Amino acid sequence: MTENEISSKIIGAAIEVHKQLGPGLLESAYETCLYYELKQLNFDVKQQLALPVYYKEVKLDAGYRIDLLVEDKVIIELKSVDELADIHTAQLLTYLKLKDLKLGLLINFNSVRVIDGVKRIVNNL
Repeated sequence: MTENEISSKIIGAAIEVHKQLGPGLLESAYETCLYYELKQLNFDVKQQLALPVYYKEVKLDAGYRIDLLVEDKVIIELKSVDELADIHTAQLLTYLKLKDLKLGLLINFNSVRVIDGVKRIVNNL
């Protein structure tokens, strides 16, 4: 399955979670429910995956975590904020670079319509 096919299914699952829960909850609630939905779709999903930083060829555990990694291809960074900011985009792009992946989804569940809070981020490797 390609990154685009995976991302399409992720967005559908995020819409389902938002339909059930609505806006206004903590990110962790959306993350847990989206993880459940993606597992129901038989995806290989990793939750709160440690993301080391390499500095001068030294691997460091700097405390970074990927919210969800789907099929080892697509990173999902979840937010529950009034509005996505440029720093959220930069964060996901950095995660993609550190993991050497091409596609990430930034999903803000604190929207009237979650689709309005979805942003695709592409790492041009």
